[in-house]
Amino acid sequence: MNNNLRYALAAARLNTTDIAAALAVDPKTVSRWLNGRIPYPRHRWAVADLLQVDEADLWPEVAPRHQALADGVQAIYPHRWAVPQQVWRNLFNSASQEIGILAYSALFLAEDQATLHILTEQAKGGVKVRILLGDPEGQEVAARGADEGIGAEVMAARVKNALTLYRALLDVRGVEIRLHHTVLYNSIYRADEQLLVNTHAYGTPAAKAPVMHLTHTDDQGPASTYLTSFNRIWTATQPHSK
Repeated sequence: MNNNLRYALAAARLNTTDIAAALAVDPKTVSRWLNGRIPYPRHRWAVADLLQVDEADLWPEVAPRHQALADGVQAIYPHRWAVPQQVWRNLFNSASQEIGILAYSALFLAEDQATLHILTEQAKGGVKVRILLGDPEGQEVAARGADEGIGAEVMAARVKNALTLYRALLDVRGVEIRLHHTVLYNSIYRADEQLLVNTHAYGTPAAKAPVMHLTHTDDQGPASTYLTSFNRIWTATQPHSK
């Protein structure tokens, strides 16, 4: 019996069906975890992120407290699609100062009305929201479309669709959208000191590439590298208007 997991679910006001839906597993699987079966690492990380607790708090026998994958590396998901939707929402909800999105389109977030609502409410509450998307007319977006095997036109259309969905955010003070002409080696999603970094691999759609959950601890940690990258691209671009 995993009482730690039971207590965490109760505190988060979630049930087995909620967890199963978020992780795309059978509710019976979640019931087995509650009864003591230990999930695969990717599921442990996803549940911990979903409940906003340490993995060690839920499964201390396999995740010794204070043990991390590396300094500043909290978890690694095998694919972006494996990151539960609620994890993205929790990430942006956790910000108190700044939210940052750097991608070619980030269409999967733009299509999620709950995420758009969170970004809107966070901006209204004083959180700075910075969104960097690829210029749909740029050669970098075209090249990425070719790399993924979907074609330049399809990739450009994805960016344009995302811009249409994100554009309503520009009515909120504190939100700024810019277009970049950068060859991205990764997409970056930031909430203060927490980052989800979606690596890019040639010939692989971003949704199928791994995602790292990083925490910015100091200037020598891995998160610092990605924050520096984000800021360099931001300063090299201009605001995008409606």
